[in-house]
Amino acid sequence: MTDGFDYDLVIIGAGVGGHGAALHAVDCGLKTAIIEAAEMGGTCVNRGCIPSKALLAAAGRVRELRNAHHLKALGIQVGDVSFDRGAIANHAGGIVTKQRDGLINSLKRVGVDVIHGWGRVAGSQKVAITTDAGEQVITAKEIILAPGSVPFVPPGVQLDGKTVFTSDDAIKLESLPPWIAIVGSGYIGLEFADVYTALGCEVTMIEALDQLMPGFDPDIAKLAQRILIAPRDIETKVGMLAMKVTPGSPVVIELADAKTKEVVEVLEVDACLIATGRIPVAKEMGLESVSVELDRRGYIPVNDRLEVLSAGEPVPHLWAIGDATGKMMLAHAAAAQGVIAVENICGRDREVDYRSIPAAAFTHPEISFVGMTEPAAQELGKAEGFEVSAVRTYFKGNAKALAEGEVEGIAKLIYRSDTGEVLGAHIIGLHAADLIQEAANAIANRQSVRSLAFLVHTHPTLSEILDEAYKRAAIH
Repeated sequence: MTDGFDYDLVIIGAGVGGHGAALHAVDCGLKTAIIEAAEMGGTCVNRGCIPSKALLAAAGRVRELRNAHHLKALGIQVGDVSFDRGAIANHAGGIVTKQRDGLINSLKRVGVDVIHGWGRVAGSQKVAITTDAGEQVITAKEIILAPGSVPFVPPGVQLDGKTVFTSDDAIKLESLPPWIAIVGSGYIGLEFADVYTALGCEVTMIEALDQLMPGFDPDIAKLAQRILIAPRDIETKVGMLAMKVTPGSPVVIELADAKTKEVVEVLEVDACLIATGRIPVAKEMGLESVSVELDRRGYIPVNDRLEVLSAGEPVPHLWAIGDATGKMMLAHAAAAQGVIAVENICGRDREVDYRSIPAAAFTHPEISFVGMTEPAAQELGKAEGFEVSAVRTYFKGNAKALAEGEVEGIAKLIYRSDTGEVLGAHIIGLHAADLIQEAANAIANRQSVRSLAFLVHTHPTLSEILDEAYKRAAIH
């Protein structure tokens, strides 16, 4: 025990963020405990990134093998392609179990105490833990909150977990409804539309805002609709609210005009996936015991050092990371925040550079981005007095993409016209999720297209998509 405390660090929440923080804390010599009320690994491992990518991998293979035109162009002929829904679901479940076991073992191997129960702040440097055996209070020099998030279910939606459900149930792939409505056109909606259509389902995508994929760069969203939605068995309803969703056979969905809130159509479908984003698990964390109020959206207020704030001022010895902070609701963002919080605990001052954290949708083809969209960059330029430029390069001009027969897609690079500093990059195309890291590193280092243009890329590779973008930008 250190200075009379039970632990140097107690982390509440064992998702990707809490796990990463715990491992780094041990590396830094801190006696550490981690508390988890549900499954180790949190959303990412159990209900998010990991199982959904396993489903996408299997569904993607089915889509490829059924694309006779594409295969014929490569000189390949394949007979009838069939699949076993249960086996695909078991594949995803097996990956989850393996990842979860690996996470638990990695914590135990380095000596982190794993405590199962509901943890909450019980005053300065105190944590109360509720378990089946009762309640205990432990003390810690520092506390990190990493409670995560849960799917947001809008008012008027009734869940039954079978015919109306969130991504938590969708990843189990217990059925393949002939006709499924997906409410929301963000990452979750797009990825599940990809899975369901590949496996033979008809999809109706419902978006309340006046355009699909509202969080994406406009050019990428427009191209994604042409590549990922228009050629597939997907109907879209934009500017429509799912005012009421009633489970059953059929599922009844009352659609209203998003502006007037008047019901204009009633859909009857076989199932409905609610993919309307996620909300923080931040209540019942005991924050009132240290005079912390959640912000108006329900997130835990933090600064860029990840210190929890009360009336704008840091609360001593209390930190928060991950989805519950509302900064970037991504597993790798949570992991980065965890490491940075521990660095600050150890007296090495660091802040999160959110602009350089990339994101991706693992559709076929993939979509990825880092930094600003073009409209956001233009706004910043207007405020700070600089011009913004953008260049586009195309997969159809890339030798590796041509060899693969996968030429749909573009890379878009956004940069300052004066200094050449990269402000954003957006890619849709083969392996976009892997390609984006190079641009993310460039943004993290605040590099200019004028130096990036002289980097040497392997030929022939997809990385030359960005090489060409840098070179085009440098000569403008």
